[in-house]
Amino acid sequence: MNGFIKVAVFNYQHEYAILQLLLEQAEIRFFFQNETVLGVMPFYSNAVGGIILKVHPEDLEEAHQIIDDFKTRENLRTV
Repeated sequence: MNGFIKVAVFNYQHEYAILQLLLEQAEIRFFFQNETVLGVMPFYSNAVGGIILKVHPEDLEEAHQIIDDFKTRENLRTV
């Protein structure tokens, strides 16, 4: 997955569950680096740098727009 660009970092999988669905619906090419490791050992999040969302360069602008919209939606805020 060379060439993909770091867009966001999360500590736990539940923090990006809805965002992942939104990215998939928009057919954005992305992946979460360290997702499997931290799914098994969640307390290692700080040690490995968190779960990193990486997006294909051609989808970067659209991904940023989806993330910005996600942040501003009051009904989707996590507790």
